[in-house]
Amino acid sequence: MPGFATASAAGLPRLIADIGDLVRAESPSADPAAVAACARVAAGIGTRLTGTAPEWLDSSGRPQLRWRFGAGDRVLLLGHFDTVWPVGSLATHPFEVAGGRLTGPGCFDMKAGVAQLFHALSLLDDLSGVSVLLTGDEEIGAPASRGLIEAEARRTQAVLVLEASEGGALKTARKGVSGYELEITGRAAHAGLEPERGVNTTTELAHQVLALSALADPAAGTTVTPTVAASGTTRNTVPDTARLQVDVRVATAAEQARVDGAVRGLAPVLAGASVELSGGPDRPPLPASASAELFRRARGHYAELGFGTLRGVAVGGGSDGNLTAGVGTPTLDGLGAVGGGAHADDEHVIVAELPRRTALVAALVASLTGAPPTGPDRGRG
Repeated sequence: MPGFATASAAGLPRLIADIGDLVRAESPSADPAAVAACARVAAGIGTRLTGTAPEWLDSSGRPQLRWRFGAGDRVLLLGHFDTVWPVGSLATHPFEVAGGRLTGPGCFDMKAGVAQLFHALSLLDDLSGVSVLLTGDEEIGAPASRGLIEAEARRTQAVLVLEASEGGALKTARKGVSGYELEITGRAAHAGLEPERGVNTTTELAHQVLALSALADPAAGTTVTPTVAASGTTRNTVPDTARLQVDVRVATAAEQARVDGAVRGLAPVLAGASVELSGGPDRPPLPASASAELFRRARGHYAELGFGTLRGVAVGGGSDGNLTAGVGTPTLDGLGAVGGGAHADDEHVIVAELPRRTALVAALVASLTGAPPTGPDRGRG
């Protein structure tokens, strides 16, 4: 298995080139044509490095790419090729490699991980039992690919998610995510002449914000955060409509259910006001129990490869790994690029970590499928 480290280091120039091709194929989630163009680049890289072309699956007009090798039921490698960056971002954030860093829109989240995935598979001689799923709508909550992700997870024994890693730690737990919107209706009146005739939705909104905030439980890791709020039209009018968005993060399914029930039980405080609720739980938690055995295996391989001690971390952000853990499949996340600045101007990948993560993924897949490494050339690509 230490040979994976040597082979991965030798393949670094080609890996960087493939990441560059993906980064230059700009793919904001809201632009289906751009996402499809990036999918073609990803399909080409995957075909070259595995010797197999993907299935193109259309989900609500969005392309999803799937590879199955043999039954493809031992381990699923999961990633996405859409980003939050609009087309034209390359003009101000070009793909560059300098000072040990690789930069460009979407490089960290998660185009480097997509390329690493296929370079890891190229280090194996037999891919039987492996499946790969790349989606094009993760950044907007996977509305089109969610059912496909869950179905693929149910038919496999383990899921490895190639999302990026801040500081090198694997994501051993992720919080579940819920989202809500409140529509508040009251009655308008002149704020100077007869405010008492109105039903003030700004006041009602304030009551709801306080009630929602009280549902948080820091000891349990539960956050309930009122975020976007709007009410009123002019300074001298009692507002008759208001809107409020709420973000909820929870560590356990029980907490997600508790908060959901409490939010649905909210009632207006002011006489004459009404509150209409939409939304609900979006992604279940990825508990530490879902990743424990895979992380133990990953730590052992990381040390065997000569890379030292691998860390794990629990995070508040969600990923498609929440969906796979939610259907009961063991899931380990954060196996992609090491770096930082996701969605921000300083988005970057640490170049020296690329071959290490690639070798680790190859080692994990090999141990989960019993696949031998390739011969002396160490790779199909």
